[in-house]
Amino acid sequence: MAQDDKIIRMMEAIFFAAVQPLSEEDLSDRLPDDINIKDYIDKIKIKYSSCGVNLIKVAGGWSFRTAPDLSFLLEKERTVTRRLSRAAIETLAIIAYHQPITRAEIEEIRGVALSKGTVDLLMEANWVILKGRKKAPGRPVMYGTSNEFLDHFGLDNVGDLPGIEELKATGLLSPEPPQNINTNDDENQN
Repeated sequence: MAQDDKIIRMMEAIFFAAVQPLSEEDLSDRLPDDINIKDYIDKIKIKYSSCGVNLIKVAGGWSFRTAPDLSFLLEKERTVTRRLSRAAIETLAIIAYHQPITRAEIEEIRGVALSKGTVDLLMEANWVILKGRKKAPGRPVMYGTSNEFLDHFGLDNVGDLPGIEELKATGLLSPEPPQNINTNDDENQN
C-alpha cells in the first residue's frame, strides 16, 4: 500500500470517529511528522466531494458532514429542539456580532431589560459561554459564542456571519417598517 493511501485511510478513520471538528493541529498530533496535513485534507475533500458525506471546515476544524443534497434523508434522526424565543434569538445575534459583551451592553442594544433565563438558555444550549470579566467597575461578566455555536450554524469562525450588506440583500433588513394591515370590518363594508 502506498504511503499516501495509508495516510488517507488513517485520516478517514480519525475523522469518522471524531465527536467534534478536528483542527490541523489535532491531526498532526496523531499522524507521522513528515506529512503536509493541508495536502491530505485537500485530497480527502476531493475524494469525498461526490459522496454522501463531505469533509468541511467548521468551528475551526474539519469534520465529515452529510452532503447538502442528501440532508432530507436524515430528517427523522434530527433532534427536535425547542424553539428559541424572539428575545433569545435577538440576544444570541447581539452576542455573536458584538462579543465579548456584557449583560448591560446587550440591554443597551436591545433597549429592554434582559431576563436572566435568556442567557441561561443560550448557555444551556452551549451556544454562549463566559469570556471573562470586563476591566470596568464591578467587573461584569462578558459573554461570547462557543465552538458549538459555530458547529451548529456551519461556520468556521464568527467572521463568517453575514454582514449588514448581505442581510439587506436578502431582505432581512428593510429600511421601511412593515405595513399595518387594517382588519377593521367597518371599512371593508364600504
